[in-house]
Amino acid sequence: MAIASIFQPLWQAAGFTAETPIQERVYQPLKQDESLVGLAPTGSGKTLAFGLPLLEKMVPGAGLQLLIVSPSQELAIQTRDVLRPYAKAANLRLAGVTGSANVKRQLEQLKEKPEVIVATAGRLLELVQSRRLKLAGLQTLVIDEADEMLREPGLTQVRELAAAAPAEVQLAFFSATDSPKFPELAQWFGQDVAIIDVRDIDHTQGQVTHYFVQTDNAHREVWLRHLAHLDKFQALVFFNQNAVMMKVARTLSHQSVKFAVLNRTDRSATRANALNAFRKGKVTLLLVTDLAGRGLDIPHLPAVINYQTPTRAEAYIHRAGRTGRMGAAGMVITLGDDHDLRDLRKLVPQYAIVRGYLNDGKMSTVAPVAAPAAPAAAKAARPALVAKSAAVKPASRSAAQPAGQPAAAAVKKPHRKNRLRDRKNKGKRRKS
Repeated sequence: MAIASIFQPLWQAAGFTAETPIQERVYQPLKQDESLVGLAPTGSGKTLAFGLPLLEKMVPGAGLQLLIVSPSQELAIQTRDVLRPYAKAANLRLAGVTGSANVKRQLEQLKEKPEVIVATAGRLLELVQSRRLKLAGLQTLVIDEADEMLREPGLTQVRELAAAAPAEVQLAFFSATDSPKFPELAQWFGQDVAIIDVRDIDHTQGQVTHYFVQTDNAHREVWLRHLAHLDKFQALVFFNQNAVMMKVARTLSHQSVKFAVLNRTDRSATRANALNAFRKGKVTLLLVTDLAGRGLDIPHLPAVINYQTPTRAEAYIHRAGRTGRMGAAGMVITLGDDHDLRDLRKLVPQYAIVRGYLNDGKMSTVAPVAAPAAPAAAKAARPALVAKSAAVKPASRSAAQPAGQPAAAAVKKPHRKNRLRDRKNKGKRRKS
């Protein structure tokens, strides 16, 4: 790989000192118009791996030549922001086209005839089908997070876009995980596609510890609250269902936790504000689903929390890939019971998943030592205290709440007015 001199300062400013395996392996094939699948771990620089060689061969002023399709508007905006400085350095115009954004504003951008468009499939198809965007001069179609994009309805959308492009259009699919569709791409798209897989030789990811915290449903929100108050802690919190995520958000809104939500039903500006607040460290927890969290790059993110155990290996891999990027350390914390732990270890045997506990304000693999019981003589010397403790019986710690589990709220004493009423009633009963 020989990065063009106009890109070198930007590439180095992004923190790269040498090409990552995926950047090196796909550079020449992409420059030579070959169609391919690029497989590399999360956080290995895939956006620049396809972006730089494709931008280098483009002609300024020749209209739309490169189309990049992402599964979510957050990822599309992120890709747009990463590539925009490089496009500007090459005197190319780049536009973003995403769903739920202002259509009129996007149409105004398209009138400037950008050479590069980064888009979500739904909005893009609307523009193509209404003839407001023509793909007649398209040279390359890039499908980012391809394993997700080639699952329905994404496969049909991508095929429609390819059908609207010239027959010789170059296809490039990039992903961190494999897909059963990759060997079948010739059948779906009518052209041979080479597979370049560097996952076994790429070691760009930092040291990531995979913790499993044994807990029940009643204590998951308690865990979030305690984790959110750890020193220098910040995390993406993943959910399997949007409804569960919103329920937890309502609970956290009544507690002293700084959090934001990426809700797929919110306006584009609302979601962008939530993500920006998280990136700037103004909120500690960002609640997301798998689609919203796909491909997000949060530099030096300390942790990822699986509030719900993922049911697909690909989901766990992509979630875990949000931390430990480009050599930084990180941790993944999964909440669940023993059944969840057994399922997770079968789902992703490639990870060493260890039990996690809170120890002195930090996550640890060592269970806290329980405080020693008071001597019998000391108990006898404090009969009043023992009697008072017996009157209010705290809930015993269950198997689902092991050592290191944040304690549930203490039993509240009766209100003073209620105690006076009880004493009055007790006196009446004695007189009778």
